[in-house]
Amino acid sequence: MKKIIFIIVLIVAFAIGVAKFAGKTSLAPTSTSIPAQTVSDYKNIAYQIEGQEILLKNGSTETVAAPDSAKTVTTEYFGNEARGDFNNDGKEDVTFILTQSGGGTGVFYYVVVAIKTADGYKGTNAIFLGDRIAPQTTEFRNSQIIVNYSERKPNESYSADPSVGVSKYLKVNGLQLLEVSK
Repeated sequence: MKKIIFIIVLIVAFAIGVAKFAGKTSLAPTSTSIPAQTVSDYKNIAYQIEGQEILLKNGSTETVAAPDSAKTVTTEYFGNEARGDFNNDGKEDVTFILTQSGGGTGVFYYVVVAIKTADGYKGTNAIFLGDRIAPQTTEFRNSQIIVNYSERKPNESYSADPSVGVSKYLKVNGLQLLEVSK
């Protein structure tokens, strides 16, 4: 009898542990604050996109598009990395582009920074670059992150190839990525 009770207690404890773990790994965004965790690989940390915390795992993740929705949004590491000491703390940080798509025709491009700390990396907020743009280069010059890409002319159809060169200038302030003027 004691053996049966022990087995039942183990099963219940296991079920509670699985339920708690499933609750922590939900596809729904859980916070709108800047992520606090640090990890040694910048493709496995959280970034803030449009006010939602997006946790990457091996450079990608899927989240639910809206509460009670079956649609998902896929966020992926695109690349175009640049490295430098963006926050002047003596450690090399990494900036790169992420994409988001939700099953429609749009592919939204964002730039983020992984700030190197003594404990690993911390992700910043994302700055929106555009929908279906053509990324070119990302560089670090004169204490600024410069993202170069092509977009369409105003009122031009998304079926047209991007042909207008654009440069966005960014700076890191604490854990915030900010757009600045040239």
